[in-house]
Order: sequence, then structure tokens, then C-alpha cells
Amino acid sequence: MPARISPEELGRFLPETGLCWIGGCSGESGAFREGLSGLSRPGLTFTSIFVPGLNRAGYLLETGAKVTTFFMLPEFIGQARVEFLPLPYREIRLWLARNPPSAMLVMVSPPDAEGMCSLGPVTDFAADILSGCETVIGHVNPLMPATRGTPGIPHDRFAAVIETPQELGTQDPGSDPVAEAIARHAAALIPDGATLQAGIGRIPEAVLRGLTAKRDLAIHSGLIGDSTLHLLDAGALRADSPITAGVAIGTRALYDAVSRPAFGFHPPSVTHDLARLAAIRGLVTINSAIEVDLDGQVRAEATPKGPISGPGGASDFAAGARGDGGLRIIALPASAARGAVSRIVRVADACGPVSLGRFDTDVVVTEHGAADLRCLSPDARRAALIAIAAPEHRAALSL
Repeated sequence: MPARISPEELGRFLPETGLCWIGGCSGESGAFREGLSGLSRPGLTFTSIFVPGLNRAGYLLETGAKVTTFFMLPEFIGQARVEFLPLPYREIRLWLARNPPSAMLVMVSPPDAEGMCSLGPVTDFAADILSGCETVIGHVNPLMPATRGTPGIPHDRFAAVIETPQELGTQDPGSDPVAEAIARHAAALIPDGATLQAGIGRIPEAVLRGLTAKRDLAIHSGLIGDSTLHLLDAGALRADSPITAGVAIGTRALYDAVSRPAFGFHPPSVTHDLARLAAIRGLVTINSAIEVDLDGQVRAEATPKGPISGPGGASDFAAGARGDGGLRIIALPASAARGAVSRIVRVADACGPVSLGRFDTDVVVTEHGAADLRCLSPDARRAALIAIAAPEHRAALSL
């Protein structure tokens, strides 16, 4: 049986050296944060999926440890002990296979009648790397909902557990008239019966919420938000296995629902597997971006001030949606800074690395319409993109 400890006793069980996975996303643990406070672990390297705008992981550096991250956070910028690896999910899987963590700190639900602790709505990579971890420490959280899809972790697999309640991290991107206009244009492109993947943020969430009148939809996504619950409750999703996801990030209403039979949570070896994705007929991907250039290249990771995120799973899903009936949608506002900055840009003016190449995107949607880039010449692509740019920027883009 695992030792039942307080956060202050965490250091007794945490190794001095090696790679340590620590839960992130909506399952970031305040108990682990408290337990690491004041500890010195310069020989450790922490890694996880840290979500910009949700997770605050700077406390890990206060232990003297290093951090390897796949998404940039503001507190990591300029830190010498942070290694930023901007990898898509398929390459994160390869990296973890080559660098298996020797320890894992993870939030779980209380054990069920069979002694299994669910990873809840934060399955992510934890389920894929568990077998290779020598030391597993659990934050057993009675407020963590048990979910279907992945068996979870046997309670006796833990070296130690901290038992304390904690609300899951919440995020509500809200909506606005621009997002709703984008959603209306996108809805016209998405047929009944489609299987949907959507990224994080206000625009993808608005697009999904705009599909409640559709029928026989399914969700196959690394991430889901409250919009998935809206579709389920509206009757828009099919009856058989309607939701396959890795992580849920939303409000308490979503977390209260994820134990329902409609939800299945799986690791990236399922959610992001290219063979599985390519076999899904009618896979529609919906992702946002910071900029789209006039060649149709998508940039979603950096602003002029530097990196703010990472590649994530967008390229995995874009590759999978090349299959039968697939459709890759990029949805973004036409401008930023109250209209002063165009987000449809000339190639020479684009900022940051290319997240999706010009052949990884089928349709770009703004509040001004949809530009279908398939089978177009370079000149026709530019014209289609300029036509959905903010009107006040179209003349400059045409030069």
C-alpha cells in the first residue's frame, strides 16, 4: 500500500535526479506545488503539457530543477534552466519514448471498487508513460471525476499519495460578435455526420457551439471544452461513442459531465495516432492561428514579442484529415489591436515559425467569410485570402 503523506513530506519520496513528469492542464496540483515549495532538486528535470493561460509552472524553477516544456509560458521566457522543445504531439511521443521519465506526479480520482484511480479528464501522456516510471506519486483528489476509456492507475502502484480536495483548473474563453460571425461561416462548411477536432481558445469553441443544429457528429480531439458538452446536450452528437478526447479544459459544468458514458478519455497514442485519424471518414479539424500569410501558411506559436505557445497537435490532425472526406479549417479574426493589425499578412511580414504549411490547410475563415484554398493557383490563393481580410487592410495586402 502507498504511504499516505502530507505535501510537506513529498521530498521523502521524490528522487534527487532524473526526469519527472508532473500533471498539468486542468489537473495541475496545488498539493504538489505546496510540497515542492522550499525543496532543492537541482538534479531533477520536470516536464509536462503546460497550457498557456491556465498553468503557472514557474514554481518548478524555484526548486533549482530544470524544465523541459513543449509549450512556452510567460514565466519560462529567458530562463536558462528551461529547454523549449517546439514539437508536435507525434514527436513528443517519440521524445518521451527516448527519454522515459523515472518519476511521475499526477492527480487522480479516489480508487474505485477494483482499486483503480482514474486519471479523470487529464489522461494525456500520463497513461502512455506510466509503465516506464519507477516512482509514481499521486494526488488523490475527491473532486477529480472518474472517467471511462483508460483503465487508470492501481492504487497500490503509488509509492505515496497525498489525499486532499482541489477544484480542477477552469477556463472559459467566452465569446464575442466576431467569434460568432466566424462560427456562422464555419458551420456552413461542416456537414452532418462529421467527426470533429478542435483546438483551444475562443474561436474553436465558438465554432463548435455553432453546430448544435447538426446531427450525428462525433468528437475525436486531443482537447475538449464546454462546447463539446453543448453539442452533446443539444442532441448533435451520435449515440455510439460520440466523444474521444485526451484532456478536458473548461468550466465546472464540463467536469461534472465527463463521467457520463458518452465521454471516453485516451492518451495521445490513441487521440493523435495518424493511422487512426486517417481511417476516420469525414474528419474535420478546426484550429485557430495568430496569422495566416498570403501563401496560406499558418502561424500559431509566436508574436513579435516571442513564442507564446507550441505546435501542439494541429499538424497531427492536419495529416490525419488528408484522408477520405477530410477538411482542415483555420479560423481566426481578421484583425487584432482593435483593427490596427491585420492577421492576414504578406509572407514578408509574417511573424514566427510556420505551424502548418500551405498544403495543411483547406479553408481559412474570418468574420468576413471563408477562403477555400484547395486546388487554387498562388495568385488565386492570395486573392481569396485578401477577400476575407479586414476591409481596411485589403489595399495594402494587394500591393
